This record gives sequence, C-alpha cells and structure tokens, in this order.
Amino acid sequence: MVTTPLLPSDYLDLVSPLRAGADLRGRIEAVRPETGDAATLVIRPGRGWRGHRAGQYVRIGVDVDGVRLWRAYSITSPTNRQDGRVTITVKAIPDGKVSNHLVRRARPGTLIQLDQATGDFVLPQSKPAKVLHLTAGSGITPVMGMLRDTEFDDVVMVHCAPRPQDVIFRNELHDLVADRKLRLTEVHTDTDGMLDIARLDELVPDWAERETWACGPAGLLDAAEEHWSEHGVRERLHTERFRPGIVVAGDGGEVTFSATGKTVDADGATPLLTIGEEAGVLMPSGCRMGICFGCVTPLKAGAVRDLRTGGITEAEPGVLIQTCVSAAAGPCDIER
Repeated sequence: MVTTPLLPSDYLDLVSPLRAGADLRGRIEAVRPETGDAATLVIRPGRGWRGHRAGQYVRIGVDVDGVRLWRAYSITSPTNRQDGRVTITVKAIPDGKVSNHLVRRARPGTLIQLDQATGDFVLPQSKPAKVLHLTAGSGITPVMGMLRDTEFDDVVMVHCAPRPQDVIFRNELHDLVADRKLRLTEVHTDTDGMLDIARLDELVPDWAERETWACGPAGLLDAAEEHWSEHGVRERLHTERFRPGIVVAGDGGEVTFSATGKTVDADGATPLLTIGEEAGVLMPSGCRMGICFGCVTPLKAGAVRDLRTGGITEAEPGVLIQTCVSAAAGPCDIER
C-alpha cells in the first residue's frame, strides 16, 4: 500500500540496480578511445551475470534520444578478469545510432540493459596446436577476446584495415609480437588494396594446417569459406558474421505498421527492421543478423522474403518473422 502504484522492486532498482534478482543491467565505468572511431567500454555487470566464453557476444540495451535500442557486441575482455568487469569495443559506423552514441556520447555511470553472453564463435576445450586469425575492421574484436584469454604456442593473425591508425588494439598487438606471442601481418587496404584470399599461400604458407577463426565483412568471409572448401579443409574454418548475407532481393512493396498507423514504401533488399526504425517505429532488435530472435514480430498480412535464403513467408494466424533478416515481398502489414 505504501509503494502503490509502484512495486517495492521499483524502489530497490533505484537504490541498487545491479543487485541479485533485478533485471540484468550493467554500469559503464569507463570509455577508452581505441582509434578515431572506436572505443572500449568497461562495464560492471549486475550480480546475475553468468560470465562468458572467449569470442562470445552480449546484447546491450541503451537509451538513445529517449528510445531504448538493442545491439550486440563482442566481448573483448578475458574470462578471468580479476575485477569482474567486462569490456566491449565498439566501432562507430555511418548512421549507426547506437554505435555513434556509445563511442562519442556514452559517459561513466550510465546504466545499460544486458542479456547473458551467447554465441558459438569460441575456442574448443582443447587448445589447438596451430591457430590462424583472419580478421578485418571491427572483426578483430571477438578474436582479441580470445588472444587476451588464452595463450597459444603458435598463433598467426592476418588483419585488414584501411590505414595503420585504423587498426583497433594496434599497440597491444605489437606488444604481443614483441613478446613472440603472435605473428602479425597487417594489410592496409588504402594502399595495399583488398586482401586476395589466395595471398594466404604467401603470407601463411601452412594456413591449411591451422585451426582458423575468421571475422569481418561478408566479402572476406565468403572468399574464405570458398577457399577453405576448395582445399578440403572447410571444417577447420570458423566464421562470425556481423551482418546477414543477402542471397535474394525481391521487388519490395508498401509496408504498414498497424500498431502505429504508419505506412511506407520499401524496397526488396532492406530489412524491415531498418525500414521501421527509419520511419520512427519502435522496433525490438538484438543481434541484427538473425541469430538471437530479439526482433521477432507478428506478420498480420502480406508476405516477406528471408534475405538469407530467399524463402517467402506468408501471413497466417500466429506467424512470426525476424524483421532483421526479412524484407517486403509485396504489400505487408507488420504488427508494430
């Protein structure tokens, strides 16, 4: 009666938001620049945090201009960090609402929502004898979590970035090289051009013998998967994609967001999640690549196309779609 219309837990959240039993949250304790457009956030997770495996990612919910948006970022801290904190390293992307907010506007003391860590881009229980990391851009982030967590006997990295100053963690990587804990090849694409995957024969002659973790743009990963398959060692390649690959694009159509009454024209290649956000519709989201199902939404009418497979889903009672990997396949009505 004293706390109505709020609950006692609402007041506890104000006093101790990271307590056991509360919704999982984290507090940003530091924001450390890495490059001109990337920063590492040190986060103190709440007591419900169950830890992570090196290479996994975490979904975070952050309030941007009064709207809570969810994104997924790789964890870059080791699993055994003594103070219990975790770090994510974020690269600001053009027009990225959350990434630009975190890199340029986030401040220590800010509370964020957290999910438990997840993802299969992890090291095996038994340490491989020979390792290759093939990365580009922010694709280095999950791999850095691995390097900080586990010391390998023989590890090689080939990393692509436009310029030397764009290499995230460059000083730390070169320290590992100086300590003979890593062999590193940097490909600076502004001067060297894009990496031709066939150059691995020159850069890492024994690449086919190495257990490989690759993360970066779709073009790099597509080329790697084809190259490893052609040489009969596809099982030694482990990939992590930050965006789904578009296999088939359709003609699009008029999209109605029935809960808000908004109607917009959409092409057949842009995810409905993006279409809704650009129209000002509050859209749930998570990984944005079809893994976490945080964006699942009812399809009330019409049809959508899965951008990964080209498959068509038509509306019927109870049907749900993943808006981050679905595009309009004609007129459709989304319950948002």
